[in-house]
Amino acid sequence: MKESKKKKTERIAAILEALDAEYGTDYRCFLEYKDAWQLLTATILSAQCTDARVNIVTKDLFVKYPDVCSMAKADLAELEQDIHSTGFYRNKAKNLIACANDIVNKHGGEVPSGLEELTALSGVGRKTANVIRGNIFNEPSIVVDTHVKRISRLLGLTDTGDPVKAEFELMELLPKDHWILWNIDIITLGRTICIANRPKCGECFLKELCPSAK
Repeated sequence: MKESKKKKTERIAAILEALDAEYGTDYRCFLEYKDAWQLLTATILSAQCTDARVNIVTKDLFVKYPDVCSMAKADLAELEQDIHSTGFYRNKAKNLIACANDIVNKHGGEVPSGLEELTALSGVGRKTANVIRGNIFNEPSIVVDTHVKRISRLLGLTDTGDPVKAEFELMELLPKDHWILWNIDIITLGRTICIANRPKCGECFLKELCPSAK
């Protein structure tokens, strides 16, 4: 039986209330950083890599390259070795240097806040741009990573596998004050309970609200 718009709205409100009760409403970022450039670097490195591994790599990386200017002048081969363990290191190293040069030459050394300006940078797609906009500039943004895409589908909030389409669908369904929180909370849920291929539905506090749990 198809869910009515009213029932779906009520269910989404109940899901958000349950997430708030379980995880709180404080903004949390799983990547360690001190400024916009460091978060941008860490987010680029996080593609196909765990946040835990990225945090290990950036601990030394941010000492060696303390700002965007030093990254812009980095030696490509040397940077590849520095970030080797994050995977896809050749492409990531190339993008980091090009991105840093764009920021220095086109934005006066400051990471821009606009979505179009951010996505024009090397290695920066909508997901990365929204991480920066949400965590640095407090712009309501929905970040669709693998956890968000998968669990949003399981919860019946979207039925697409396209992250951009999912982003816009979620923006229509979720209140702005929960756009950033959705990513934070769903990542936590995906890592602890709704684990890919082995979800713990019996332990999930959303099981009565999730059509996939039944």
